[in-house]
Amino acid sequence: MKQSKFGKSPAGERLERIKRSPNYKDGKFQNLRFTPALTEGYGIVGVTWEVLFKKSPRRRPAVSLPSIKTDLRSLPADKDVLVWFGHSSYFMQIDGKRMLVDPVLSGNASPIPGTTRSFNGADIYSTDDLPDIDYLFISHDHYDHLDYETLVKMRPRIRKVICGLGVGAHFEHWGYSKDQLIEKDWYETVEPDSGFVIHTTPARHFSGRGFVRNNTLWMSYVLQTPSLKLYLGGDSGYDTHFADIGNRFGPFDLVMIDNGQYDLKWKYIHNQPEEALQAARDLKAKRLFPVHSSKFMLANHPWDEPLTRISALNKDVGIPLVTPFIGEAVNLKDPGQVFQQWWTGIN
Repeated sequence: MKQSKFGKSPAGERLERIKRSPNYKDGKFQNLRFTPALTEGYGIVGVTWEVLFKKSPRRRPAVSLPSIKTDLRSLPADKDVLVWFGHSSYFMQIDGKRMLVDPVLSGNASPIPGTTRSFNGADIYSTDDLPDIDYLFISHDHYDHLDYETLVKMRPRIRKVICGLGVGAHFEHWGYSKDQLIEKDWYETVEPDSGFVIHTTPARHFSGRGFVRNNTLWMSYVLQTPSLKLYLGGDSGYDTHFADIGNRFGPFDLVMIDNGQYDLKWKYIHNQPEEALQAARDLKAKRLFPVHSSKFMLANHPWDEPLTRISALNKDVGIPLVTPFIGEAVNLKDPGQVFQQWWTGIN
């Protein structure tokens, strides 16, 4: 636990600021409503045994996933695009600014090497493929969102890090300067450049990289650029915060909402596909990009179930879905862009 990859707990002035947060009570951050990690009737021993030892079918794809390699370093400055790296990691270039969200490019979503390996074909990008980044968004400090190896390599090329209270302790421990860090509570506003406004918003989840939980804050973000408005959802179970954010800041040109690694046993901290669709409606979304799938095996459902289920359910809802190949360029100014159901036919 003393290895650098585990990060650092908030202390000193950072901890004192945390203690002043209305969302910090009884020594830890709290969700807006009561949120047990496990659904009533389930225990940690049984759930852990099931995740580790139950032989559920097709949790990993049997073959390499299809992908497309977009040259991120050579994108014209006037191209407004999003490129997905699988799971909840993606690159965006909007109105001349380059951004990263929860980049995990090390091939592993665990502090123990080789235990939570990415799917074959899901790691076509490395940090060498990335340009300099204006804004790095971190939703929370779990290993499948805050990747030590990726962030240490990217440190000289990150201008600003936007994260929740306490998460900056990890970054400072890894050599980032205080000037690089923007740490915020829920419902605060940042204007990092002219025409760019970031609102920090709630999620329904939890945090922690070691034995201590909820000592840092989990986040979602509203990103308003000169020409677009996006919702960067992070990890969250369904709750009333989606409607509240939609009423305050919507409608959105595009929303990214977690849809994967779910289970009824932990229904309060991850959306089921039908909940992801309802969240998009609550947010007044023009397009929905369901993320948190297709890279890591963190739940017992088949690897392709999240995209299969949400696509089927959406036939009765009709929200345009953004479902690119890993690496495919999503044109953020083309609401009519058509995407293949690339996961069909892959065992």
